[in-house]
Amino acid sequence: MLMISGERLSGVDRAWLRMDRPENRMTVVGLIVLGRRLGRSVLRRLIAQRLLVFDRFRCLPVADAFGASWSESTSFNLDDHLIAAALPAPGGQRELEAFAGELSGAPFPPGRPLWTFHLIERYGAGSAVIVRIHHCYGDGVALLRVLLALADPPPGAAPTAPTAPVPLPVPTPHLPALGLGLPAWDEVATLLEGGVHYALHPVEASAAGREALTVGAEIARIAAMTDDPATRLKLPLSGTRRVAWTQALSLAEVHAIARVLGCTVNDVLVSTLAGALGRYLASAGESVAGLTVRAAIPVNLRPSADPRELAGTRALGNCFGLVFVELPIGVLHPLERLYAVHATMASLKASAQAKATLILLSLVGALPAAVEEFALTLFSAKASLVASNLRGPDEELSLAGRPVTEVLFWVPQSGSIGTGVSMLTYRGRVQFGVTADRAVIAEPARLVEQLAVEFERLVFLVLLGAGSLLD
Repeated sequence: MLMISGERLSGVDRAWLRMDRPENRMTVVGLIVLGRRLGRSVLRRLIAQRLLVFDRFRCLPVADAFGASWSESTSFNLDDHLIAAALPAPGGQRELEAFAGELSGAPFPPGRPLWTFHLIERYGAGSAVIVRIHHCYGDGVALLRVLLALADPPPGAAPTAPTAPVPLPVPTPHLPALGLGLPAWDEVATLLEGGVHYALHPVEASAAGREALTVGAEIARIAAMTDDPATRLKLPLSGTRRVAWTQALSLAEVHAIARVLGCTVNDVLVSTLAGALGRYLASAGESVAGLTVRAAIPVNLRPSADPRELAGTRALGNCFGLVFVELPIGVLHPLERLYAVHATMASLKASAQAKATLILLSLVGALPAAVEEFALTLFSAKASLVASNLRGPDEELSLAGRPVTEVLFWVPQSGSIGTGVSMLTYRGRVQFGVTADRAVIAEPARLVEQLAVEFERLVFLVLLGAGSLLD
């Protein structure tokens, strides 16, 4: 098997590695609920056959003087990464939420690859699997691709073995490094190649210059943003995590609302989140009238957001930027709030903000830690939460013949941000997952309840065809 030991971490992957803090772990947490029982030996075989074809999962990131590289673990043992667990009675969703919350705030054991699978063999009529993977291994799109690799192939189809990634340039010996995690010769060659190309293609050079100016302007615009207001979402973090999730909403119903109101599915979901946050904060004694907070929302910058496009490759890593979306949490009327969100999202689609933040993360990941700390503080001050939306498979998946009934994930938050909300579509349904530091939102289930209420209010308005709704 071709191993990637020695491969350099990209600047952005290294940035996420260095963002890890005791009070805010950079761990993506996923939950897979199965309709039938799954034993540990079966799951172990599945991981060995389908997960470990991704060479990165046998490696751990190791920092050095010029950045970090992937190093194959010399003592790798799959049994260290597959842990059997049992929930306390009655062993339902609340107990599973509490266990997932504990895991989301726990560090990985030192000296091992940064991922684990926890199997709860008895959950409902089936089993549950909690997957933890450090963000430096990949973003949501890449890790959803990992889930698809674990899943059984469709009936009649042969499983696709991932092919080797395109090899990175081999470091040239005896040449000094420039300190950005790349060999000096490779950097010089890249600059020379780019210079020759733009000398022969002046129109492209002009376009590249304009793009650089646009990206620079976006970074300046982010820096100039006012800090988010001091609500309880900005309280100091305790390091103790809590998670919760909603019952599934009908994606067809969300589509219908979006179509009738002339907006997008994402507009509907983000507006529902804004309304729920406003009502939650108001119930906690906050004055939210006219208040707006920002959510940092990841934007995939691959050619496709569909993880199935990556089938047959070992493509992991992080390839996304962030946009700062204003959430009008102080607007109570669902339609007024929805159209405000729609206008904000439309303006951001036309901006270079996502590309600018990706470039900024790539740069700070290659620079000294003090520079990254400054950028992290800057990003944290501009937003009160992270919100992520992923499109999962439309068809039902199965693992080792067991149907996957639910798939959820929780996004990590960097710096001083203590709340994350995820939205994942699967099998024609969409579910919200909430993760929060206990000091910020002690009971995420209360916010989850408001998400369901706000969506039903919007449905009611559309069905009623009215322009107002009594509170």
